[in-house]
Amino acid sequence: MVSTEDVFLIMITGELIVGILGNGYIGLVNFIDWMKKRRISSLDYILTTLAISRIFLIGSTALNGILLVLNPDIYANLKVQIVLFSSWTLFNYFSMCLAMCLNVFYFLKVASFSYPLFLWLKWRIDRMIHRIVLGCFAISLLVGFTVVIVLSYNDRTYDVPSQKLSNPEMFNVSKSQGFEPITLFNLLAMIPFTVSLISFFCFIISLWRHIKQMKCNATGYRDPSTGAHVRAMKMLTLFLFFFFIYCVFSLFITFSYLIQEQKLAMLFGEIITILYPMGHSLMLIVGNNNLRQALIRMLMCRKIVRVM
Repeated sequence: MVSTEDVFLIMITGELIVGILGNGYIGLVNFIDWMKKRRISSLDYILTTLAISRIFLIGSTALNGILLVLNPDIYANLKVQIVLFSSWTLFNYFSMCLAMCLNVFYFLKVASFSYPLFLWLKWRIDRMIHRIVLGCFAISLLVGFTVVIVLSYNDRTYDVPSQKLSNPEMFNVSKSQGFEPITLFNLLAMIPFTVSLISFFCFIISLWRHIKQMKCNATGYRDPSTGAHVRAMKMLTLFLFFFFIYCVFSLFITFSYLIQEQKLAMLFGEIITILYPMGHSLMLIVGNNNLRQALIRMLMCRKIVRVM
């Protein structure tokens, strides 16, 4: 009879493979295009860096889930906790910051406003993108290093008995002392979500103003700008959807100790949270013309080879 743990291992391994293949495809296509053209666009640069960060994020999340099943006693070692949680925090923050940059980039390139700050950012974003990505990595590295320091000085708080399951997820809450300093750093993860949400509402305002202008000019609604607005809003909506689920189930895992079936709750939460870096990347492939066309060409080549 197949146990719950066996089902979990099968599912999380499947998510790991799909996530690595999807993000690896994004990175590979953009890298080949970069080698051919000897240049890379700002959008492809963000997508490639985001894909690489998510490969490590998915790997660290899946590793944690597998260890929870195969060897939960390993979390009794504080050094193991520090390595796993700090590395997960680094990749998690870097991935979310890059996703935020991607959403802001879509907003600046597609939306239409006449405010001086917006126009200045729209004009400068391509020149600043490399420094912005490096800044995101530096901030993520700082947060990860801070996690190491906090966990090292709070070993009593984060000491986990061998019979209990550790939870290296965001919004980590101490059962006995409430919010700890590490929790405050994890709450900063809401900043990318908030910025993306603001971009989404600004998109709505921009689209509403554009449609109103088209209506006054009697030129109709099916113009390239309207289509670009709608496509960008779809991508932002998908991101917000996946990220919202990610946050909810991360909290669910954190408070799983309140549930009688704690282990089952944590295993279920691990499977759901990994859908964010996996699912959103797959949606980026579908929504990006270059990535979608490359996938179509690859599938057509495979069909031709099979026929021959």
